[in-house]
Formats: sequence, structure tokens, C-alpha cells
Amino acid sequence: MDSGPILSETVALIRKILESDLERITVERAVIGLFFTGAKLSTGHAGACATPLRSIREEICSSASPAATAYPGKLRGRTVKQLLGEIDSVSGIHRAAYVAVTNALAELCWERRPSPEVELRTGVDAYDAAQIQPGDNVVVVGAFVPFLKALKQKDQRFTVLELNPATLKPDELPHFRPAHEAASVLPTADVVLITGTTLLNGTLEGLLALSPPQARVVMVGPTVGLLPDPLLSRGVDVIGGTRIVVPDEFLDILAEGGTGQHFLGHSAEKVVLVRRTTASRAA
Repeated sequence: MDSGPILSETVALIRKILESDLERITVERAVIGLFFTGAKLSTGHAGACATPLRSIREEICSSASPAATAYPGKLRGRTVKQLLGEIDSVSGIHRAAYVAVTNALAELCWERRPSPEVELRTGVDAYDAAQIQPGDNVVVVGAFVPFLKALKQKDQRFTVLELNPATLKPDELPHFRPAHEAASVLPTADVVLITGTTLLNGTLEGLLALSPPQARVVMVGPTVGLLPDPLLSRGVDVIGGTRIVVPDEFLDILAEGGTGQHFLGHSAEKVVLVRRTTASRAA
């Protein structure tokens, strides 16, 4: 399964920034939790990714699925250089673990070479950084609960593009449009809010291509790392992610089925990367 241009470009950037260090850095611990997957490196850096629960039944439980025999073996102790070379050969929950490793490396890369094109803000919610105005037409890609809750509270006009309408609450269903209608919905948006899980299912590039140039595009979720270059080049203005500050505690929470309400403000914090032109408009 090809990782797609954005993930491939991210891996290429990691190789460029960290170079020979990749041969020495290993995975110290990896956890595939019910909601999130996480990994800690020998450097002490950690990263996360949404666990793609929908893929488990079809990719793991089915013996007829190629992915059922594609388990890459334990990650602990392996060098990140090996894993980066294998990222195209895994899918589903295994891909999530590799992306978590990639995001841990992105954290290390940010320390060594922060991007001059964005401003890093800690403790800031991506919804607030999106600068949504009352008259904006907002399109949400994926049923991201915090965004939907905020939009409803503010009585904001919005549409939800989603594969599975069962993930929506009854008062959200009037805003629902099936994901295959993205080509007609996205071009009308003033603000596009996209969950990071689109990086896992291979739809992100197409969604960004459909988003109009004048729209403010926001990527959000632990799946999104701190190497913004591939996203910035495709029109993303705000990148909302999670910085893990107490890795072992964070991984313990994931192993016990914890969610954002259990680790945010404790073992992890919200961070946003805001394109500097966007930040200037807000000043």
C-alpha cells in the first residue's frame, strides 16, 4: 500500500534532517490503543496516531485479507531507519503504528529545524486558530466530535462529509453529506476542517486538491505531526496536533483505552502550527 505523496515527502524530510542518526534511533515502546496508537523512541520523543478501528475487522480478522499476514513483527528495538523503509508495505493498524513513529521523529526534527513558515502555539485549540467567522460556510471532513460540538454551540453553518452517518448524532444528520460528494461540497467552503485520519485512508491529497485556494484549511488530530512542509505546499493554513510531554504515562493511558480527555493537559498538550500569513491576519 503506497503511503501517498504527503507521507512520502514527510519521510524524505525526516531522512534529510536526521541523516545518519536514523541508524542509531530505535523504538523503545509502542502501544496500539482502542482510540489512539503511540510510540516512544530511544531519544525520549513520542508520537501518536488515531487507531483506524474500522479496518480491524476487514484487515485483521479476515484470513482472506493480505493484511492479515502483513504483521511486520514487534517494533520495540528496531531502528527507525528500518521502519521508514517499510512504511509502504503496511496498512491499517500497522500503518498507524508506523505513522506514530514518524510523528515522534517529526518532533525531533522540529527541535533541530523548526519551520520558518509557521508559528508554533502551545495550549491552543485548532478550532480557535481557524478564525471561523459567523458568515463562513464550514465543511468538516470526518465526524470530529470537538469541532462539531463547537460549531453547534455557535450556531454556525456547516456540512459534514463522512463515510459512515452512524457516527453522527441525530441533530448532526441534517448537516450530513456522503463522502463521495466531496467534489461538489468542498469548492463551496470558506473554511475546511479535515481530520488527520485522512492521512491513513489515502484520501487527504484528493481532499486538499478540491479545497478552494481562498479557503482556510485546518488539519487536526494526533495523526498530524510537526513537519508542516508537505501540508503547507498544498494549502493547509493551520495544523492542530498533540505534543506528548510525559511519554510513558501517555502510552499507559492509550493501553487502557484512554482518549483525549484523559491525556490532554496531563501527559500531552495541544499545539497548533499557524501559517505566518494567517497569523499576521489575526494580529
